[in-house]
Amino acid sequence: MSENPSSAASTVVRLPRYTKAEQDEILGDGDDPFGVAATGLTWLPKEEHFGIRHGDRLVAHAGLLRLPVAVGGVETEVVGVGGVAVAPDMQGQGLARLVVTAALDHARTMGPEHALLFCRPPLVPLYQRLGWHPLDKDVLVEQPEARLVTMPLRTMVTPLRDNAYWPSEQVRLFSLPM
Repeated sequence: MSENPSSAASTVVRLPRYTKAEQDEILGDGDDPFGVAATGLTWLPKEEHFGIRHGDRLVAHAGLLRLPVAVGGVETEVVGVGGVAVAPDMQGQGLARLVVTAALDHARTMGPEHALLFCRPPLVPLYQRLGWHPLDKDVLVEQPEARLVTMPLRTMVTPLRDNAYWPSEQVRLFSLPM
């Protein structure tokens, strides 16, 4: 596969922070920039941020957060990936691949053996091309007021270590989703 000239010239940088204004810079200031408001979920902010700038403009972002989970009753941790965004006028240029790959390179230094993300069904093929695998079991996530709900979005996983094994079991996230 040939690399798009725009993505070849793009460099991913670690961002010291990621504000609502920076998110708006990428996605606009709409009420539902990620298309997930209908889920009614409350989300955690990410702690590590990676972005791509074109000139002075931030055009792509991916965030990371280390989270406790149980897979089939066995407690462990994952690196949650979220807030993945590419400016609409920059999509199709390989920027999602670049920013997610850079974020995962850092995630490999964080300890957990797997990364986990939640996405809308139309984005599943994109993430599959990036090496992610959809889970076939329900994922339970915490919500305010001690509620435990089934994640309505598609959950995907990718290994961060060679020979990392993800069992085909129910997953419970011991936090809000990322």
